[in-house]
Amino acid sequence: MSDGGRHVEAPAAPASVRAGALPLTPVADAPLAEADGLPLIIRPPVEGRRARVPLRGRMRVWRQDLAVFAGNRLALAGMIFLILIVLFCFAGPLFYKSNQVSATLLNSNLAPSSQFPLGTDPDGFDILGRLMVGGQSTLEVGFFVAVLSTAFGAVWGAAAGYLGGMVDSLLMRVVDTMLSIPFLLFAVLIATLLQPTLPLIIVAITVVSWPATARIVRSETLTIKTRDYVTAATGFGSWHLRLVGRHVLPNSIGSIIVNGTLKVATAILLFASLAFLGLGVPPPATNWGEMVTLGIHHLNTGYWWELWVPAAAIVLTVMAVSLVGDGLYDVVVKRQDAAGA
Repeated sequence: MSDGGRHVEAPAAPASVRAGALPLTPVADAPLAEADGLPLIIRPPVEGRRARVPLRGRMRVWRQDLAVFAGNRLALAGMIFLILIVLFCFAGPLFYKSNQVSATLLNSNLAPSSQFPLGTDPDGFDILGRLMVGGQSTLEVGFFVAVLSTAFGAVWGAAAGYLGGMVDSLLMRVVDTMLSIPFLLFAVLIATLLQPTLPLIIVAITVVSWPATARIVRSETLTIKTRDYVTAATGFGSWHLRLVGRHVLPNSIGSIIVNGTLKVATAILLFASLAFLGLGVPPPATNWGEMVTLGIHHLNTGYWWELWVPAAAIVLTVMAVSLVGDGLYDVVVKRQDAAGA
């Protein structure tokens, strides 16, 4: 090419580009390289960039995941029951009005009737309305504990497994120490020092729940970080945080999801255990565990509805959450198989 009568030679392309190893693609948002004062607007592709998946493609993947989940009939039944129980607890009080603040001893221990479909408890509270109000705190504890403990434990375990060495030893010694603390002793200590409230109970159960998730994710990380695609990404200079967030955690998602759903069930049972020991939320608030406690105290008197109704709610909800976890695991395994095919 000529520049004001002066002949300028364009720089020769690298051998890998001439051979076709690196296709030339324009990069609009990258800074232009210069050679002999002339800008080169053609550069090799930047490592790490991926084309966005079209919305139609994402919708097709989601439909396939939904079909896999729906193929598990038990998981589908568990999801339906879980949705219904959430609506029952949070939307039910808007339609079914009952007094859940002040006790009415004249209505104590009444059998199920048209006025009280599930009877009343020793304090005269309508058990149907009590079941809705108690379910709110029970489900809140279950879901919040599952999210917090799973997220914190996953990050902790991934960091320990990926970094290794002294960092791994230090982080896992903390996990071992937390696992050695008996939950009930820890809960009693917290209740003695502080007034039990719903946020405090969520924090207490989360503290004793995350170490198990950390151990599971660490074992997954130790396997994943030795695979070829992680080694290749490391060779290309990817950041450690990027490797953990893009390769380690996504490939551990199956174990994380299953463990997270089990955390919901475990948190509900632990919350019920605290209520049985008298460490639940202060009245007039309640939960299913406290209702079971009252029912046990009056079981021998023939007031069966005071025990079996809240106990059935706990058992069915825990079963539903576990079944949903199995269905989500099937979806993750199917997607990983499709990606590896």
